[in-house]
Order: sequence, then structure tokens, then C-alpha cells
Amino acid sequence: MSEPVTDSFFAIRGALVNSMTNPILVATLLAFSGALCAQTAPPVAQRSGNDAAKADRVSAPVHDLTGVWMMRNPPGSNRGFTNFTFTKDEPELTPWGQAKYKEAKPSNGGQYTLETTNDPVLTRCDPPGVPRVYFHPYPVEFVNTPHYLLMLYEYDHTVRRIYTDGRPLPSDPDLLWMGSSVGHWEGDTAFVVDTVGFNDKTWLDRIGHAHSDQLHVTERFRRLDRDHMELDIIMQDPKALAKPWTTTFYYELRPKWELGEISCSGDYLDFNSFEK
Repeated sequence: MSEPVTDSFFAIRGALVNSMTNPILVATLLAFSGALCAQTAPPVAQRSGNDAAKADRVSAPVHDLTGVWMMRNPPGSNRGFTNFTFTKDEPELTPWGQAKYKEAKPSNGGQYTLETTNDPVLTRCDPPGVPRVYFHPYPVEFVNTPHYLLMLYEYDHTVRRIYTDGRPLPSDPDLLWMGSSVGHWEGDTAFVVDTVGFNDKTWLDRIGHAHSDQLHVTERFRRLDRDHMELDIIMQDPKALAKPWTTTFYYELRPKWELGEISCSGDYLDFNSFEK
């Protein structure tokens, strides 16, 4: 991301904090920040030749995702839907999934306002869950430890612990907001994460596709080189999805960034309108 865009992004984050009591302004800022995430550095061809070529040749380190990463759609791509959902086409839903989807009143990409939505993140400040957490327009940091990898999301101090000590997925997991995760490396640069044990209180995306406690999410973080990473996501839920729902998101390393503080607890939502 070029410096002017970086400055604009952090300005938006600051404006979010300063607009705590104005939900309409918040919605506008969030929408703009999502669009801004897709408007990063110009294509390599527009950079200085030697520097661009040198940067592109820097290979990814082995078994290492360490650092702060930010979602960035490839230059020239048309992926505006990634502000709200995973694919342009609707997923194939079961009858249960269709019924739940009809109950949703999303304000993100939908016809409802912040005053009429039933989005659990906006009406109750619920954690977003996985994989919805990736729609929040804020960076994520990976921290390696000997026995697990931590994912620190800037949004609402959200933390995931992904165990890498060889343990299997729990057969009878507790039902959690972010689930229970185990991960392993495939080759030198692909980290695969399986997560189960979700409660059914979250949406899969920001427009109301529901899931059950049978949801199984597989994430494959593929570090293409030092600065670029692709995230393949597979969602499987026999109760909600007639077949697996798959997507790919794109990220860039931000070596000079540090995570800020974005809290749902009163920073940018008006608790007066929350459900009781």
C-alpha cells in the first residue's frame, strides 16, 4: 500500500473511534474502508523496474507466517462482493439453511438499516466467528510459538489459538465463538487449519447465511512469496449447506504496521439500540 492510502486507512480507523455515537457515519466509514482495502499499491508494472523485480524475487520463509497482514484484492480484480460475502453466486443451501437465511435482516449489502437489522454483531456486539471475521476491514497478525500459532485480529481484540503439536480435532468439542483449531504445514509454505466446535450464534458472512454447530471450516494459508499470501476457505455444514462453500481471499504483508485497538464495546456502536 502506498503511503497516502496507508494514511487514509488509519485516518478512517481514527474517525471510527471518534464517531462512537453516530451509527450512520460508522456504516459509511466501514463501507469506504472496505473499498479502500482493495485499492492498494499499483501493479508491479507501474513500480520502478529494478525494485519491483527484486521484491518479486524474494521467496517466502519456510514454515513462517509471522507478521501483520492486510486483505488486498489483486490489481484489476472485481471482487467488491468480498465486503459482504464469499462468492458472487449464492451457496447451495439446505431447506434449514434457506429458512434461516430468509430470517436474516442484513445491513451490509442488504436492504436493512442499522436500526432494523438483526445482525448479531451489530445488535448484540457478538464476536464474528470464523470465517466471518475476515470481512472486518482490519489487519491480522500471526505469532508463532513452539506448540501453537496465534492469530491476533485487530477487530475487537479477537484471538485464535491454532494448535500445531499434532493433536487431533476434538471429537466432542465445546461450542465456542471461534471454534477449536488445529493446524499443520503442507510443504514449506502452506499452513492448513481445521476448525470445529462452533456455536450457532454467528453468520458465515455479513449478509446472513447461517450455520449450525456442525460447521467445519478448513483454511489454507498459502504464502506465495515474502509479501503475498492466498487464503483458501472451505465451509462444510451438512445442516446448512447442501455442498461445501469455497472461496479465496488475498493478503499482503505489512512489515511496518502494528495492530491498533478496535473494540466493539462502545467504541463505534451505540449501545442504546442493542437488543435487550
